[in-house]
Amino acid sequence: MDDVERAGLDQGVTVRRGQGCTLRVTAVPSVHRQFLTRCKPLDGGHDLPVIPARRKARREYENRVSALTP
Repeated sequence: MDDVERAGLDQGVTVRRGQGCTLRVTAVPSVHRQFLTRCKPLDGGHDLPVIPARRKARREYENRVSALTP
């Protein structure tokens, strides 16, 4: 994890929802795209089970990141 990612995580706010947590991070779009790439395994694969809630969360995050201006 590089300094930009660490700074983004340090400035994030964790919001508890049900069984999981949502991390809200204010960062430049490139950092969000890196986070999105790293959470790709949430779609299943890599010997991980497919969990619909995780897949949905990643898909919603992908939609938000895609809507950001470069």
